[in-house]
Amino acid sequence: MAMIAVDTQFGRLGIEETDGALTRLVWDGQDDGEPTALLREAAAQLAAYDAGRLARFDLPYRIHGSQFQRQVCDLMYAIPLGETRTYGDIAKALGQPAQPVGQACGANPIPVIIPCHRVLAANGLGGFSGCGGIETKVALLRHERAAGLLI
Repeated sequence: MAMIAVDTQFGRLGIEETDGALTRLVWDGQDDGEPTALLREAAAQLAAYDAGRLARFDLPYRIHGSQFQRQVCDLMYAIPLGETRTYGDIAKALGQPAQPVGQACGANPIPVIIPCHRVLAANGLGGFSGCGGIETKVALLRHERAAGLLI
């Protein structure tokens, strides 16, 4: 396991790799261990995203959790930049109720790269488990120019 930290407008983000896949993103992360080629690529993509030059992350990730958690993360990862979905949209795609989808979004271990901020409640923003909560979610959506429908 190793971590690389990237300073962004959203804070200092630490990206963790375990056995050739990203496994976690944290705020206030610190460099830890020798950065691998994957971590250097993840840092470069995160910096490009922060600068508005990256529309889609293309990085291997591994979600430790239930099959349902992995399915929700895969669907979130596929949401294009500038677009949003609702918890209900994801629930419908999986044939599940919306509440567990919200819980799975909240448990996303790799926010920003797996864009849980692009998933909204039917009647508002919903939550955000990353540092800064809703304010960070709104900042990410504004950065992606997806906030027009919200604000």
